[in-house]
Amino acid sequence: MRPGVNLAAVAVVVAAVLAGCADVPPDGAPKPSQHTVPRTGVTPTTKPTTPSITPSTGRLPAAAPVLRSFPARLPNGKPPLFVVVSFDGAGDLGLWAHWRAVAKQVNARMTFFLSGPYLYPEDHRTDYKPPYKKPGASDIGWGDTANILGRTTVLRQAIAEGHEIGTHANGHFCGTNGIGRWTTAQWTAELNAFDRMIRTGPTLAAGKTVEPPFDPSTVKGMRTPCLEGNRAAYRAAMVRRGMLYDASTPGYLAWPKKENGVWNFPLESVPLAGTKKITLTMDYNLWYSQTRAKRAPVAQAAAMKAQVLATYRQTLAKSRAGDNPPLFLGNHFNHWNNSVYSDALTQFVLETCKQPDVRCVSNMELASWLAKNGVPARS
Repeated sequence: MRPGVNLAAVAVVVAAVLAGCADVPPDGAPKPSQHTVPRTGVTPTTKPTTPSITPSTGRLPAAAPVLRSFPARLPNGKPPLFVVVSFDGAGDLGLWAHWRAVAKQVNARMTFFLSGPYLYPEDHRTDYKPPYKKPGASDIGWGDTANILGRTTVLRQAIAEGHEIGTHANGHFCGTNGIGRWTTAQWTAELNAFDRMIRTGPTLAAGKTVEPPFDPSTVKGMRTPCLEGNRAAYRAAMVRRGMLYDASTPGYLAWPKKENGVWNFPLESVPLAGTKKITLTMDYNLWYSQTRAKRAPVAQAAAMKAQVLATYRQTLAKSRAGDNPPLFLGNHFNHWNNSVYSDALTQFVLETCKQPDVRCVSNMELASWLAKNGVPARS
């Protein structure tokens, strides 16, 4: 552990991570069917509800495109200030349209950690045999034909725009009886199951051959459900597959390092603006810090959004005051707590990503930059 870290603050952050599963709506959270369009003034450019089947091209796109390059140093002598926005689950078609539209406005690229069952039909769920669970078990449900085909199309569109697809694994099993006890062999089986869901789910859903949205063997990063799991065990499975980074570990505002053979891209421990509370840079953890993940009255939404936005801004300022360590910001496809976190992140991206020293990138774009330039030495 880093010298000088407040152990009590770390305990609070860990408690928030474990208090609830961010892809399964906790008490007070809207269910998936209650999603509404964010009140941000951003007009989605993609109609989210019309499924279509992509004609075969003979070659599947790679899940982690790197189409841009960035300088080693800016004119001020510092490295670029990378802002990395990522999402867990990546299922809701309306929110896919929203975030792609936001990214397009400011030339940002984002990472979307896809859950395998979102591309796999429920009537074939028993094909999935997770450790210690009955065949077909999933804490986030399964796809239906319309949504699976719609997601297949939007995933291809997002990749063509330069966005990255990572894996969020499959059944999303958290807590005492969840993924924490899985071995490397069991993680290998879980990742193989993700591959099968991506490759075969759209065809099973349509009842005829449908080209998968991407080649799952080209996925380069993972965020584990609820940020849990034995790090050494699942990272060994990742390394064997040629994966490059893990975005699951709570951490600090600092330049990343490699651990267990992969880059550790952490969600960062930061002060909640105006308080002495410590939170991770993830929507669920911000919500937990504000209200213990209970829905607040709608009259409080503006003030709570302002607090989240201030938290992002002060973290950006802290990075600038140092050697520009990256900001890792995590969200889910949700409108929790009257859309406070979705709306705050939308505004932060729109106001930040065009600033001269900022580069809003995917995890894989950052990994590529680090591979080329190394971890910057402190000036």
